[in-house]
Amino acid sequence: MARNRIRGRDFFNLPNILTYLRITAIPLMIVLLVPPVTSFDYNMAFLICFLATLTDYIDGIIARRHNQVTPIGKLMDPLADKLLVSAVFIMLIPLKKMQAWVTFLIISREMLITGLRALAASHGLVIQASRSGKNKMVSQSIAMLLLLLHIPAVERPLFYLGQGFVWVSIFFGYWSAGRYLVVFYWEMRKKP
Repeated sequence: MARNRIRGRDFFNLPNILTYLRITAIPLMIVLLVPPVTSFDYNMAFLICFLATLTDYIDGIIARRHNQVTPIGKLMDPLADKLLVSAVFIMLIPLKKMQAWVTFLIISREMLITGLRALAASHGLVIQASRSGKNKMVSQSIAMLLLLLHIPAVERPLFYLGQGFVWVSIFFGYWSAGRYLVVFYWEMRKKP
């Protein structure tokens, strides 16, 4: 069986460097969101989260357009997304912007799908991201940004709008999880 060789340039192409930057932004946001949190802290975390989300969008475009999709990128990009989302939503719990049980719903879905993809890969299957999975990520990103942005005059509307996007992301997340489970089931049934 031929294996794809991982080369040094696979680690350090521009899309992967952007992914690494996204991962390194996570500890900065965690430090900023340790209570007590000032308006400046919230808005700096918002800015870092915005830039991290932007790199997620840009690295995918660059990787596809310049044929720089690598095994490392396929692993690290979704991992960076999951780490970012988990870190922000966990840090928002003591700040009363997220409830622990809602954060658990989000993180458990991510763990379920990561495990399912690993299981599928062990059987030689690749479960492609679905439109609803991408909608989940977009709505999670919007929710994080709205919950981090701190403008006292519109704090309440930002909070409720952010919470709305959290629930939209949960809907899309579990909808896509169901789809992935069905795809996995039918692909496994085809195998001898």
